[in-house]
Amino acid sequence: MASSKFDIVVYGATGFTGQLVAEYLATRYKGDSELKWAMAGRSKDKLASVRDAIGAPADTPLIVADSSDVASVKAMVGRTRSVVTTVGPYQLYGNELIAACAQDGTDYLDLCGEPVWMRQMIDKHEAAAKASGARILFSCGFDSIPFELGTFFVQEEARRVFGAPASRVKGRVRDMRGTLSGGTAASARAQFEAVARDLSLVAILNNPFALTPGFEGPKQPRGSKPAYEEDLQSWSAPFMMATINTRNVHRSNMLMGFPYGRDFVYDEMVLTGPGEKGEANAKLVMAANAGKTGPNAPKPGEGPSKEERENGLYDLLYVAIAPDGRQVRAAIKGDRDPGYGSTSKMISECAICLLRDAPDLPAGFWTPGAAMQHRLIKRLVDNAGLTFTVEK
Repeated sequence: MASSKFDIVVYGATGFTGQLVAEYLATRYKGDSELKWAMAGRSKDKLASVRDAIGAPADTPLIVADSSDVASVKAMVGRTRSVVTTVGPYQLYGNELIAACAQDGTDYLDLCGEPVWMRQMIDKHEAAAKASGARILFSCGFDSIPFELGTFFVQEEARRVFGAPASRVKGRVRDMRGTLSGGTAASARAQFEAVARDLSLVAILNNPFALTPGFEGPKQPRGSKPAYEEDLQSWSAPFMMATINTRNVHRSNMLMGFPYGRDFVYDEMVLTGPGEKGEANAKLVMAANAGKTGPNAPKPGEGPSKEERENGLYDLLYVAIAPDGRQVRAAIKGDRDPGYGSTSKMISECAICLLRDAPDLPAGFWTPGAAMQHRLIKRLVDNAGLTFTVEK
């Protein structure tokens, strides 16, 4: 790539999450003369207002680009080594951008949680990306980095303790405080609407191996109703993000050459506690999930206050189970609300990690964890407020 190009363009910088990404780069990498980045969006005036509001340097470059104007998208892509896009739902606003990146050899990172669209893009553009040198990374936020890397981390411990990776891993949400992203809610609605228009997409949506073209693994737990888990001494409830996270974990396993095995079984649930109270809470969680993408869900561009973001957190438990029943456990925690505060830091560090720590990563469509593994864990621990610890 020519040195005159930007390293990173934040596309969608006037949106709620995009503004947080730009603010993170402006703050965390202030004074980093080696990093050349720019803000992009539909309105130069709005970009300038955001630039000033977040305290970015007055000379931060501003690029006008609109998903409905293909020429402007292609021009933006041609000026940078990578694009970080927060403009979702991606199935509505991402087609031209991902096509341009795949053709141009420009790296691409997003926050996508739309497995049907992701599979369509893999099938359509993987050959072009590999030919051009583009690295395409989906799901670089709360969906699905903590879950993908949580599996990777606990499997490392399983190898140490068991002498081999575990063919069964449970991902369990112990605590999560923060609001659902408006973009996530909109993406879920757009995906269901797309499936309603084309029922042939139901098979992709329901397939745990939707993102592993050419590979179908063993039957997976459905995780669709409350259940009592004896080994965890707790009731568990369906986790609404499992539909995307489990697909990304299986894709990660495939991209790394099946280090977890071809018989790997993985699921995600929310722990709600023991006894009758735990059972009642599990039913409440299941009922609450239905409303999170309904008419009262946050709209794209809306989000919590700074105080709410900083008071948010998440605590994930990972359990790797050996064939003889032995377990190893790990905790992955984040210090901000998952949908905004933590997500904006994670995708930013993904972009920096890809740029600086993984220059030799082969071209093609990747999951962040498979692409950067320990290098990404280190950046997230050092800079983004995540912790990865083994639990006894």
